[in-house]
Amino acid sequence: MGFGVTAIQAQTFKNILKNATQKDSSGKSVFNKPFSKSSGVSNLSSAEIISGLKEALQQGAEKSTDKLSLVDGFFKDAAVKILMPPEAQKVESRLRSLGMGNLVDNAILSMNRAAEDAAKSAAPIFINAIKGMSVQDALGILKGGDFAATDYLKTKTSASLTEAFRPVIETSLKKVDATKYWNTVFTTYNKFSMNKVNTDINAYVTDKALSGIFYQVGLEEQKIRKDPVARTTDLLKKVFGN
Repeated sequence: MGFGVTAIQAQTFKNILKNATQKDSSGKSVFNKPFSKSSGVSNLSSAEIISGLKEALQQGAEKSTDKLSLVDGFFKDAAVKILMPPEAQKVESRLRSLGMGNLVDNAILSMNRAAEDAAKSAAPIFINAIKGMSVQDALGILKGGDFAATDYLKTKTSASLTEAFRPVIETSLKKVDATKYWNTVFTTYNKFSMNKVNTDINAYVTDKALSGIFYQVGLEEQKIRKDPVARTTDLLKKVFGN
C-alpha cells in the first residue's frame, strides 16, 4: 500500500488538516465538506479520503493474513519461507553431510507450519489498529513513501502481534513436534562439535512470522497504490483513482 505522493496529494492533505480544524460560521466543523475540483480530488470529502485509506489498509491486511495462514502459505513461498537461522547454517550443512537432511527438513517444515498457524490471529489486531487511525495518521501515510501504510501497521501492531503470536507458535511447534525436531537437530550436532548451539526457536519463528506478514502487507499495499484492478470497491476506485 505504499503510495507515491504527488504535488496534488500533498495539497490534498493540507486540505484534510485544514478541514479537520476549521469551523464554519455556525461554529460547526467543516471536516465533512467536499474538496473543490481545484484541489485535484473532485467531490471527495476528507472523510472519504480517510475511509478510503482505512479500507485499503483493511483489504491489504486481510488478504495478507488469509494467504499466509493457509497450509504452505509460508512454506511454499520463497519470499517468506522460514529457514534455519544464520547461526545454525553450519549445523544444517554438517547434518546434511552426515545423511541427516530429513531431520533438518522436518524442523524447517515445522517452523513454517507454526507461522501459518499464528498468521490466523493477525487480522483482528490489524483491524483494531486501522479503526483507530487519525487524520494525522492518514496524512503521514499519504505523504510517506511506498510502504508508509505498512510501516504504520508495523508501528501500531508489532508489540500486540508478538504477544499474540508467541503462545500460538509455541503451542503449534509442540503440536507438530517442531521443538523435538529442533532439539534433536542441535543435540545431534552438539555431539560432533565443540561449539555448542543454543537457539530459542519460539522467539526465532515469531520474529520470522512477523517479517513474513509485513512483507505480504507491503505487497498488497503496492497493488492498491499502483494497480487499478486491485481497487475492488467503489470507494477505493474513487479515492485512489484520483
